[in-house]
Amino acid sequence: MRQALLRADTLLSMKHGLVRLDNVWGVGGGLRPVKYLVRQMNLLLQEYLSSGDLHEAQRCLMDLEVPHFHHELVYEAVVMVIEAISGQVEEAMCRLLKILSSAIIITPDLMERGFLRVYEDMPDICLDVPLAYTVLERFVERCHKAGFLTDPVIKKMPSRGRKRFVSEGDGGRVKGEFESVSSRNQVFV
Repeated sequence: MRQALLRADTLLSMKHGLVRLDNVWGVGGGLRPVKYLVRQMNLLLQEYLSSGDLHEAQRCLMDLEVPHFHHELVYEAVVMVIEAISGQVEEAMCRLLKILSSAIIITPDLMERGFLRVYEDMPDICLDVPLAYTVLERFVERCHKAGFLTDPVIKKMPSRGRKRFVSEGDGGRVKGEFESVSSRNQVFV
């Protein structure tokens, strides 16, 4: 017994010990590094988008054995939708999230947590994808119509204020400039 414990300690302390342990004994999902899980979820989503196989995506998610981390799949899926700016990707991801929600593989609270994480990151996402708010709004509406996104999640969705163009409003003048021009005109009248 002691020899087995020493062997396990040796395997764990080796370089890449957790990977080796996974290969030898099959470590459960909760013990895997977060970066590994995120990478696996991204690969799962990319594979799903290329194949369209809902059952395979569902099986792969279950094989990861991390039900407490399914909010990450929601987060990654929504970010992929925003970055793709594609109606086909929106439809496919909506279908996947609906199936996973219907099967209660992704619980409502994890679905909400995933969307809220995207909402928090929108200012950063918008730097890379200027149309991010528009795409997000369209996708959230699609998910709500599909019936798996709750009203509180929709109410918390951020919105970017509409920018005004120079042609609208004050003729393109800066606020202080407009006031000083008005006062000069009054002096000469």
